[in-house]
Parts: sequence; C-alpha cells; structure tokens
Amino acid sequence: MSGIGPVEPGEGTRAREGADAPGSGRSRPRGHLARYYDGHRRAVLAVLVAAALLAGGGHLYLTRPHDPGPATVEPPYPSQVVDVTYVGVRAVPSGARPRTFAFEVLLSVESGPPVTTTRLAQPYAGLSLTSAPRAPFRTTAGSARKIVVMMRVTECGKAPRNAGLPFLDVTLRNARAIQVHSFILGPRYAEDLSQALQVACSNDFR
Repeated sequence: MSGIGPVEPGEGTRAREGADAPGSGRSRPRGHLARYYDGHRRAVLAVLVAAALLAGGGHLYLTRPHDPGPATVEPPYPSQVVDVTYVGVRAVPSGARPRTFAFEVLLSVESGPPVTTTRLAQPYAGLSLTSAPRAPFRTTAGSARKIVVMMRVTECGKAPRNAGLPFLDVTLRNARAIQVHSFILGPRYAEDLSQALQVACSNDFR
C-alpha cells in the first residue's frame, strides 16, 4: 500500500490511554484526600492553627515595642532645699516680758515645691521660743523669709551658761515629706546667745 496511515501497535504492545499519555493536557486523576484538601484548604489551615494554640496553652502572643512613658520625677525632700542662716541680734519688741531677747534668721528655699515651716524649737529646757511670723508659714522656691526668733528664759538653772553649739530645730513640710531638721547657726549665734543668757541670768550665774 502506498500513503501514510495510523501506526499500528506491534505485537506484544498496546496503545496507552489518552489520559496517561505523556504530553497530554489532562492530569492524572487524584485521590479522594487530595480532592478534599483542595476544596477545604482554608478550613484545614484553621484547624491546624487551633491545634497549635491548644498545644501551646491556648495563648497567642503579639509583641510590640514597650513604651515606658514619661519618667516621674519625685520632688526633693524639704531639708535638701531649705537653708537657715543667722543674721544677728534684734531689738526686743516693747511690752515683752523680762529675760526676753531676740535674733533674726533667714530661711530660704532653693528649688522644688513650696515649703511650709510648721514649728521652730530650741534644745534648752530653761528657754521658751516664739517667732514672727508665727508658724506655720510658707516659703516658695527661689525666695527667702526673715524670721525674728524671740527667746525667754523661764528657768536660769536649766539654761546653759555658755551655748557651745546651739541650733534650731525646724519642722518642714512640702509635697514630698515632713522632716525635722536641726540647723547649726554658727559661732556668731553661739556668742550672741551666750551673751544674752549672761545678761538675763546675771545674778543666778554668779
């Protein structure tokens, strides 16, 4: 015969199915599980995520940078910003009781919130103390207040002949704390106080 026709399979061979032939456009049929996964891929992923969460205790953590916020600055203690300095002897107001003498001091506040002076005291049992202005009084930061301290000898036997290292106890309060602080006013205050005591108790000190 002449011409070209379809090639016949040889003996012992058989033609492959069109679905299995290489180069054919159709894919091999897939199994049942593969077809199920294709149709339910999202549901399967959701189940896997849930299983991972349960295995990890049921917690899913999302991290983000920590923002500490603005730092809180505590105000200073009142004794850290208050200073009391000795100015000198002052005249006793008219009408004062006998054995009374007066000194002037300067109380200053360096910084921080206002400071309230709630009490002034001195260490000697034979003396009483009052002040002008009377406590409590307030002093703001960056300012100073003149205070006249008046002392009266109530019992010469309990007053010192010579005040070696006298001081004032000042109770201070601000937004941070309440403190009692002892201010040593220096040798000039010690000399003036000793001289005033000698005059007030001259008969008793002989």
